[in-house]
Amino acid sequence: MANVVVVGAQWGDEGKGKIVDWLSERADVVARFQGGHNAGHTLVIDGVIYKLNALPSGVVRGGKLSVIGNGVVLDPWHLLKEIEAIRTQGVEISPETLMVAENTPLILPFHGELDRAREAQISVARIGTTGRGIGPCYEDKVGRRVIRVADLADDATLELRVDRALIHHNALRAGLGLPEIDRAALLADLRAIAPELLRYAAPVWKVMTEARRAGKRILFEGAQGALLDIDFGTYPFVTSSNTIAGQAATGTGMGPGAIDFVLGIVKAYTTRVGEGPFPTELTDADGERLGERGREFGTVTGRKRRCGWFDAVLVRQTCATSGVSGIALTKLDVLDGFETLRICVGYELDGARLDYLPTAADQQARCTPVYEEMPGWSESTEGARSWADLPANAIKYVRRVEELIQCPVALLSTSPERDDTILVTDPFAD
Repeated sequence: MANVVVVGAQWGDEGKGKIVDWLSERADVVARFQGGHNAGHTLVIDGVIYKLNALPSGVVRGGKLSVIGNGVVLDPWHLLKEIEAIRTQGVEISPETLMVAENTPLILPFHGELDRAREAQISVARIGTTGRGIGPCYEDKVGRRVIRVADLADDATLELRVDRALIHHNALRAGLGLPEIDRAALLADLRAIAPELLRYAAPVWKVMTEARRAGKRILFEGAQGALLDIDFGTYPFVTSSNTIAGQAATGTGMGPGAIDFVLGIVKAYTTRVGEGPFPTELTDADGERLGERGREFGTVTGRKRRCGWFDAVLVRQTCATSGVSGIALTKLDVLDGFETLRICVGYELDGARLDYLPTAADQQARCTPVYEEMPGWSESTEGARSWADLPANAIKYVRRVEELIQCPVALLSTSPERDDTILVTDPFAD
């Protein structure tokens, strides 16, 4: 059976939550493979809004196994609060429906404190993090001093891991003017939460391998977007993990052969949250209109998103680095009513024409977009469920996007509602 990876192909906020939920109807396993609770997925099902951060989007559907993979960094207190919040909305979550990889790194309170302390410094350029400790936790993972889910099961191991982490963090905190971490209080908090978290712990790599051998359909869910990838994003204004499709294998313990289809989620325009380059950003009335119509506020932070025209150069680039098989084009309805639409088809840098975004930050900042204009449409596309429901100019816009990004449209989303989706190519088809 086909297994599908879903990745954001811009700077995040492309509408992955709805698409993953829509696809999960035919999936048996839905697995998160990177990121932390800085991700925000909003699902609208039968008029009910579900806001998810750490939990995979598949949890709102019954009969599915949801998995948090080892590529995720996990705040255990946030996870348990999120589980409880979802339960109050009538969604049952148990160890039979949710598994957490035993080797998943834990975000601890001092990670968030360090994150916020760094961002507060005015002597260095701000990255624009959410301050939730995701970056410092990934640093500890690479530095081999992180505490993982499995460590909670043995007290001697837990104390050893905590002591190793504190040697590093107390030195950092001294330089930032923060007090030392209370070792006893931290251990007490971890011991208190351990029994509840360990209920969900499992050898996820083994469970998923067995599911694949049994012919189960697996949906791999990413967070953020490919332009925030630690290697291929607009560095240093990126997240602290690999967000491209290849991470689905590493972040769950599956081999790359488990991936059959990569679905890139692409908004019909462009947004980004936080600092960093944004060649097509609009600071005029058109930008305000996109933000208002698209309700462009961060699910996690509530921050207003920066808005701009569709950037075909960047999406073509991310489709290449993630090996995208087809895209899901979302929020087409936000463009309803624009008399003229613009698409970025290239950049100018110091008098030269480029068909890609350069790596160097100073060159990225100097890139100016080269636009192609297309006529808009006055009719509504909201809620369209077939090509016949779309205005001719909307179809022309979609087809031009396909040409420019060199990748076909597999799905077209016309509202936040799950069923307002036009299926062109079934990612799960064998």
